[in-house]
Amino acid sequence: MAKKGARELVGMICTTCKSQNYITNRNKVNMDLKGKPKLELKKYCQTCKKVTNHKETSKLK
Repeated sequence: MAKKGARELVGMICTTCKSQNYITNRNKVNMDLKGKPKLELKKYCQTCKKVTNHKETSKLK
């Protein structure tokens, strides 16, 4: 049986236009050991129509 609660859902917000485009999950256990840094990924933004940096947010819309 799989463990529950090891991962959490986070929203990804474009750093250029501030629109939320993606929802992903991350491992709470490994991220807490490093002082809980914000997850930052390069993703395609439909509003900007180009690849931009997306930063993690806790609020899901």
